[in-house]
Amino acid sequence: MINLQVRCEDGTIAVRAKHGVVWGPELAHLDQSVFPMLGHLLPYADTVFNSRQVTTLLAEVPRLPPGVVTDEFSRELLDLGRTVLDGQHLYLWFLGD
Repeated sequence: MINLQVRCEDGTIAVRAKHGVVWGPELAHLDQSVFPMLGHLLPYADTVFNSRQVTTLLAEVPRLPPGVVTDEFSRELLDLGRTVLDGQHLYLWFLGD
């Protein structure tokens, strides 16, 4: 399971997602040339995106094929991404198991 958080520059958790995403073949085999941000997620490691990267990430979410992530996770990902963009010194963290 990969969970999602927004953290401040000092590592303080600002927001936690209620839904995570299960690592599966659909997510593991995303074409990195089409999904450069989501295609770099790892199941057992943390991945951190800054606000510039989040802009690219948010453009990827609506283009995901059905079944890669749940609708709930997709909505929270978009909401937390917007939180990063609306704030200062915030980062979007994907937390692998």
